[in-house]
Amino acid sequence: MFKPTYVFNDVTEITPQFLKQKHIRGLLLDLDNTLTTHNNPVPPQSSLDWLDTMKAAGIKLMIVSNNKPERVTPFARQLGLDFVPNGAKPLPIGYIRARKLMGLPKREIAAVGDQIFTDVMGCHAMGIRSIFVFPIEPETSLPFRFKRRIERVFLPERPKR
Repeated sequence: MFKPTYVFNDVTEITPQFLKQKHIRGLLLDLDNTLTTHNNPVPPQSSLDWLDTMKAAGIKLMIVSNNKPERVTPFARQLGLDFVPNGAKPLPIGYIRARKLMGLPKREIAAVGDQIFTDVMGCHAMGIRSIFVFPIEPETSLPFRFKRRIERVFLPERPKR
């Protein structure tokens, strides 16, 4: 339930070759601390380059975020990605909506995110593979720090580069 299917240091380590090897044709992407830092409206160049690589390889991409539309809409639009806000992760609601929009079977989809209790658990609830990436930077708010402290017990080992 808490164990991710695959683990990477960050999204840029996920390659089209890896996805092809695993028969993954679509990625459902978390937003904060996966594609950009928490509440940052601008993605880093590394995420933009990675998204371009994925798009060029024909990987379908969609953002699924627990954030409100006011946060997700402008970010997704600047990236040219479809999105599902208010994803309600770890419930599968957002993933179900995204899968239908994406038009791929569950076996060809994986979700990428930085949180065990939302992203990874949501994948288990949906029956899709999870790709855990370590957060871009630590969150500073008390609720996030509390959640991250509890999450430590379940964190996978960080892959060697």
